[in-house]
Amino acid sequence: MRHAKHRHQLGRKKEHRQALMANMAVAIILNKRIKTTQAKAKALRPFIEKIITLAKKAHATDDKLRKHHYRKLALRKVRDIRAINRLFNDLAEQFANRDGGYTRIYKLIPRKGDAADMALIEMIDADDEGYSKRKSKPAAKKAAKEETEAAPVEATEEVAAEAEAPEVAEESAPEAEATSEEAEDAKEEDAAAPEAAAEEPAAEEESADDESSEAAAEEAAPEPDASADAEPAAEEDSQKEEK
Repeated sequence: MRHAKHRHQLGRKKEHRQALMANMAVAIILNKRIKTTQAKAKALRPFIEKIITLAKKAHATDDKLRKHHYRKLALRKVRDIRAINRLFNDLAEQFANRDGGYTRIYKLIPRKGDAADMALIEMIDADDEGYSKRKSKPAAKKAAKEETEAAPVEATEEVAAEAEAPEVAEESAPEAEATSEEAEDAKEEDAAAPEAAAEEPAAEEESADDESSEAAAEEAAPEPDASADAEPAAEEDSQKEEK
């Protein structure tokens, strides 16, 4: 049964398709880059990479019979001894340390006339590192999930910190009030000190004024009249004598 075999038919029969792939393989081996349609480029890629794998196997072994065997297998498909010699003698050594992915396809603008999708297929250099791999969707979803899980943990930590803050504020409130009261008392004492110092000289001046006024009043008071006191006493004596 031919399940999953209906790929890259290119609208041609088997013999025509094999000849087309062989000719395109010769062109890419000799020139290392060809321009064709996207459908043909995608069909050529697995074909030429299998031929390159045969060349790598022949380069890796020291058995002459096996080298000859791999060369005959490649020649049966490519059908060009010049291209096979170039591949096995020159290019195989370049791909010795590369595990697959020997070609690369670039998409081009559609062709004028029939608007066919065009592409450029080329052999990759030995020192080409290639493109960096994209992050897979499951990995991106996993990272997003970890971020969402980490967010609630941070929120709970913030809530706990906010809950502890009022307790600390309540504990520090009495101490702050006591210190504020002590500061206010000290300020009042400092403000009262100049006033008291100013009142003491005023009180001394008032007491001095009172003493000076009392002394002046004593000096101004009239002396008792001795003659006035003697006259009533003489009258009383005269009355007693008459009786």
